[in-house]
Amino acid sequence: MPKTTTCEEFLRGVTAYVNKHYKKRMITRLQEHPEDRLTCSAVVFSRICREIWMVGDCQCLIGGELYENPKPYEAELAARRAKEVQRLLDDEGKTVDELCRDDIARTTIIPRMIETMKEQNISYAVIDGFHIPRQHVRIIPLDFQPWELVLASDGYPILCTTLADSEEQLRIQKENDPLNIGRFQATKAFHPDNDSFDDRAYLRLRV
Repeated sequence: MPKTTTCEEFLRGVTAYVNKHYKKRMITRLQEHPEDRLTCSAVVFSRICREIWMVGDCQCLIGGELYENPKPYEAELAARRAKEVQRLLDDEGKTVDELCRDDIARTTIIPRMIETMKEQNISYAVIDGFHIPRQHVRIIPLDFQPWELVLASDGYPILCTTLADSEEQLRIQKENDPLNIGRFQATKAFHPDNDSFDDRAYLRLRV
């Protein structure tokens, strides 16, 4: 997109880009079933506007200070899953390894997850090919002094000022709490065959 693109222009443009991949016959169903849409989040830095735009569940560091933009129902769902995991460990004798390989506690929150998706681009913003309400996009203005920024997905439980440190914190999380039910709670566990429990993207820049 052109460097002079504003946040509003970005929202309209990215919506149109995703929407063109839907066939016309799909639109009615997608309006009623947001869980079937192509959906993602993004965190964008505009050098010209001196702004950071946060659409969906992403995070950033500005001069070392953390800014987050979680989905409104994520903590509730993660807590529900953590409670079910604990029940499976305590009452049914499941092992940590068993639940990491087959996260059956996650299946119990899927209906609620689908229900909350009906609120996307109504009570919270995502990129999904449908109108993104500007009031649910977090915009962080920057002044013109030098800044070090880190833009990242929410796949890092602890976001640090270097990629190496962020990856190390992720490794420690996997080692100490692979089910993600302790101080940091998530809607899924670490599978033993994977390095992480979620997608991760990390960009550091000085502006």
